[in-house]
Amino acid sequence: MADHQKRDQDEYFEDRAGTDDARYHVVPHDEDGWAVKKEANDDPAYTSGSRDEAVEEAKRMAQEAGTMVYLHGEDGKIEKQLEYGD
Repeated sequence: MADHQKRDQDEYFEDRAGTDDARYHVVPHDEDGWAVKKEANDDPAYTSGSRDEAVEEAKRMAQEAGTMVYLHGEDGKIEKQLEYGD
């Protein structure tokens, strides 16, 4: 992921900090391949070498929380969103 994309992604998470929406994002992760990040948290909630595994874990977390999952591509851009709210 390019530096400017990483900064944009980090700024997005910072903007969401303090909100009540516990949304999850599946994003590229430099060290482990893919990560699930909960908004307003710097540290990944889950990491995996497999995007599919990260997506499945994000879906499980979002279903428990009754919220949404945003699936990002390798370029960091959102490709799809899944909603598990009421």
